[in-house]
Amino acid sequence: MVQAKQNPRYDYLMSIVNILPDSPGVYRYLDAEGTIIYVGKAKNLKRRVSSYFTKEHESRRTANLVRQIYDLKYIVVNTENDALNLENRMIKQHQPKYNVLLKDGKTYPWICVRNEAFPRVFVTRTMVKDGSSYFGPYTNVSVAHALVQLFQQLYKVRTCSLNLQETMLDKGYRTCLKYHIDKCNGPCERKISRETYQENIEEIKQILRGHTAELYDTMTAHMMALAEEMRFEEAAQVKERMELIKSYRTNSNIVPSSVTDIDVFAYDEQDDSAIVSYFHIVQGAIVQSYTIEYKKRLDEPKEDVLALGILELRERFAEDMNMIVEEECEAEERPLASALSRLNTKTTELVVPFLPSVVPDGCEAFVPQRGDKRKLLELAEKNCKQYRIDQLKQADKLNPEQKQTRLLTEIKKQLGLPKLPLHIESFDNSNISGTDAVASCVVFMNGKPEKKEYRKFNIKSVVGPDDYASMHEVVMRRYRRLIDEMQDVPDLILADGGVGQMGVIRDALVALEGQYLKQQMAGEISSERMHEIHELLQIPVGGLVKDSHHRTRQMLFGNPPAAVDVKVGSELFHLLERIQEEVHRFAIKFHRDKRSKSQVHSELDDIKGIGPKTKQDLLKSFKSIKRIREASFDDLVTVVGPAKAKIIADYFGVSHET
Repeated sequence: MVQAKQNPRYDYLMSIVNILPDSPGVYRYLDAEGTIIYVGKAKNLKRRVSSYFTKEHESRRTANLVRQIYDLKYIVVNTENDALNLENRMIKQHQPKYNVLLKDGKTYPWICVRNEAFPRVFVTRTMVKDGSSYFGPYTNVSVAHALVQLFQQLYKVRTCSLNLQETMLDKGYRTCLKYHIDKCNGPCERKISRETYQENIEEIKQILRGHTAELYDTMTAHMMALAEEMRFEEAAQVKERMELIKSYRTNSNIVPSSVTDIDVFAYDEQDDSAIVSYFHIVQGAIVQSYTIEYKKRLDEPKEDVLALGILELRERFAEDMNMIVEEECEAEERPLASALSRLNTKTTELVVPFLPSVVPDGCEAFVPQRGDKRKLLELAEKNCKQYRIDQLKQADKLNPEQKQTRLLTEIKKQLGLPKLPLHIESFDNSNISGTDAVASCVVFMNGKPEKKEYRKFNIKSVVGPDDYASMHEVVMRRYRRLIDEMQDVPDLILADGGVGQMGVIRDALVALEGQYLKQQMAGEISSERMHEIHELLQIPVGGLVKDSHHRTRQMLFGNPPAAVDVKVGSELFHLLERIQEEVHRFAIKFHRDKRSKSQVHSELDDIKGIGPKTKQDLLKSFKSIKRIREASFDDLVTVVGPAKAKIIADYFGVSHET
């Protein structure tokens, strides 16, 4: 049934839908209180809006949305790009309940060139509009700090917080240790002129903007000019700077410098979370990068979310680019208006993993299949995935229980379980050629071992080394006891083994149900109780397979069993690996303990009434069981007394007569 027809305002809403124009625009859904609950864009308003009211929606959230719509309003615009811009502004302004939510809580660092007579260069996470220049942001704070260290090495910029205005330099400042160890040019004592210092700062800005090729060429010409003037020491200093810049270019240029002035956008989506990562590339170097996350409220197409992310990131950094152009125009005394016009009308190439629903004006989208641009896209996609990993790690630190719930949710999703496997049990056998045969059961609750619930089993009905029969016996014993004592059965059973062990466990559960059926037929249990038992015994069974080195290799599930796609090395894989290692460890330890006891067992242990102290006294006096067996009654009385001597004599058939 079309969910919109359940809306009491359906006829009224359809009367508006029927007169909508076939034009681009933005539509808004309002609830009964007049609150905007959804904002959407459309290339064709009538076709897009009518789809909400004429189709059946599989998504529960979308179905809830159409049931809550009380009124709808729309705005017609000229182009689909205008619709995207208007939608973006309205979402930010009204924060509708069902729209994607921009989750932008993380502040990345910038490199600040302070607006001072002798500017400082430092890393900051706060932007202050005081005329200072900011470059970034840098997704990797280590890169930002490495750049600042490079500038201090190259240009010896000051790091102190002194107020070094021209009028303040006569106050009698004294150079600090950094000047004497050649880490600062000493502007506080006029060891360097303001003009020379500012020239160094301009070179720093050139590097931060990614224009290292032009700077390198300029410095080369300057070095040659100094050499021609026989100023070899100064030329050597310029050459040293050039070598450091060349080293920086080698490390920062991830592709050939032929790839210039492009924007790269990557996209990653999991469940209701979408991540968009952005790189601005100049001459093969990443000069700007940022990552944002959207919380999806409905089943928004990835093309729409990517388009929104591109618009958001380009808007966010357009102001920074304009600020850079303003500084360049001021330094070179060029007209600002014409420079900004060229910047804003220049066509920008967008490298994307797939075409977005809308491409911003002045941009061309391109999906590379190979080559340098493909490598850039793969790097951006890697950053997307790393951002998600970082978010998960941060969340896990703040709430450790959340990590376990997430892993259990992943198991539930991978195996198609009816509920979260909060209670997992695993079985393993251990014996040597059938002797001292034992089995173990470990219990994991909420993804963590619950050691007080671990159980040990001595194999009773199986003779010889038969692992399948031993597993069958143990599983039946374990779950008969749980059911008889009205305890909870697990949500998932994992066998330490493959197809064979899984089949044995399933057969044991079926056989156990058969035993209860016989009890029902005999009138020992009711049909209602039998129904409960049947439901309890429908336990999903998986298997953990090891490789030739006895390490967890893969997980099997289903009937017939099939390999489950669990990435080796992932958190989920490590959880399964831990379960398998724990059940094996527990079984081996139990087997060793039992074998150790059997090795120290003596015939005296089988005599009722003879305790450890008496046993110790006998062995101390007679040295061996053989001598105790051959001892006279009087000798036994001398060591342990008449009562216990009579017990021992009766056991070994020794006469009581003295």
